[in-house]
Amino acid sequence: MKHDIAKALLSIQAVFLRPDEPFTWASGIKSPIYCDNRLTLTSPQVRTLIEQSLAKTIKTYFPTCEVVMGTSTAGIAHAAIVGHLMNIPMGYVRGSAKDHGRTNQIEGRLLPKQKVVVIEDLISTAGSSIETVNVLREHDADVLGIASIFTYNMKKSKDKLKENNVVNISLCDLDTLLDVAIETRYIKSDDKTKILKFRDNPQDESWMKGEK
Repeated sequence: MKHDIAKALLSIQAVFLRPDEPFTWASGIKSPIYCDNRLTLTSPQVRTLIEQSLAKTIKTYFPTCEVVMGTSTAGIAHAAIVGHLMNIPMGYVRGSAKDHGRTNQIEGRLLPKQKVVVIEDLISTAGSSIETVNVLREHDADVLGIASIFTYNMKKSKDKLKENNVVNISLCDLDTLLDVAIETRYIKSDDKTKILKFRDNPQDESWMKGEK
């Protein structure tokens, strides 16, 4: 499955690999990779693959799931489709509570002790994902884990997930995607080394010079 998802993400340019012309993140960090999984929603074939794979992942790893909750905003549409495929309720968690009306932060009905799986499009440092899980836990939800489309497999994210006792299952990861990118001649083998060096320490820009 990871191989198929990687090919699909690259085919619609939901993931860009540009080690020779790095992207600049909002933090100022130079990155050889840019991921926009919102584009999966605009490709019916890829969208079907993604949503069916998320549903299968939940049934396999979180079989007692009763409701899916999307992260705001990128996870909302995916959670809606997955909830429909699985015939279970869905909702989503706002980045912060509304300042009007019922001042909800969780949208959709969530019952105490209900077993929840969070739907996330991308795991980078896992910060926003953990925040979503904590909001759900504060509202007495039993969070089984996260089902995500893609993860960079950064050490920081793995440490955060472990510290917060959160299981994440991703459809695809950076290592698999780089192997597929080499197979399809999107990048060279040397580029894989650069990108993995970036992944292991985003603050260290020596990867751009090809330093080992």
